[in-house]
Amino acid sequence: MDFSGKVVLITGASSGIGAATAKYLSKLGATVVLTGRNAENLNKVGAECQAVGKQNPFLLVADVTKTEDNSRVIEETIKKFGKLDVLVNNAGKGGSGGIETTSLEQYDDIMHANLKAVYHLTMLAVPYLIKSKGNIVNVSSVAGTRSFANLLAYCISKAALDQFTRCVALDLAPKQVRVNSVNPAVIVTDFHSRLGMTPQDYAAYLKKCENDHPLGRVGQASEVAAAIAFLAANNASFITGTSLCVDGGKNVLCPR
Repeated sequence: MDFSGKVVLITGASSGIGAATAKYLSKLGATVVLTGRNAENLNKVGAECQAVGKQNPFLLVADVTKTEDNSRVIEETIKKFGKLDVLVNNAGKGGSGGIETTSLEQYDDIMHANLKAVYHLTMLAVPYLIKSKGNIVNVSSVAGTRSFANLLAYCISKAALDQFTRCVALDLAPKQVRVNSVNPAVIVTDFHSRLGMTPQDYAAYLKKCENDHPLGRVGQASEVAAAIAFLAANNASFITGTSLCVDGGKNVLCPR
């Protein structure tokens, strides 16, 4: 795969899957535009991309839940590069809570980050993706394809994101813009620590999860990054509206 000459915008690039994708695509020659809320972490990822890539990354501190930030990100990307080839909607958040313990505040917070922000940024990016005949990769979750207790708002948000992916794929197919998603299961990132898990709890959780994935292990962010790169590359030019599970087989387990 060769991304030379391609401008790729990745949200939530300051950590986890977003950071891994930024580095992976930089190695493949992409010019990456990286957004995130944490300037220190974003600068660190940017330096790592610069060390392995051919082009200097363009860093924009931004919060996808703020409409003015989304507008600024698209405007500054087009001003600097004149085009956009790939949009990776990776930024998102989680939260535990079932119907007895959730709240409307939690619902609004998670839906805003995981769906409304993607909806808005995609709207802004589409005119430029049509010009470049580019594509979109949304980072969803196995929680979009399967049900889990005590993750109500999160599961709903990812299921909605998968439907968003399919609908937008149909909208843009006549314009030759492809839209797909990746649906990871448990991946080693800082996602769970941000939900309040201690290092000890997280280590125990990962150990338990080895038994929950048919391949007998959890995943690495680099493996999701490789899947994103595949979907975004010209090699996948006949793939659109697909949710690609990167989940060690968790998606095909019988519910129990």
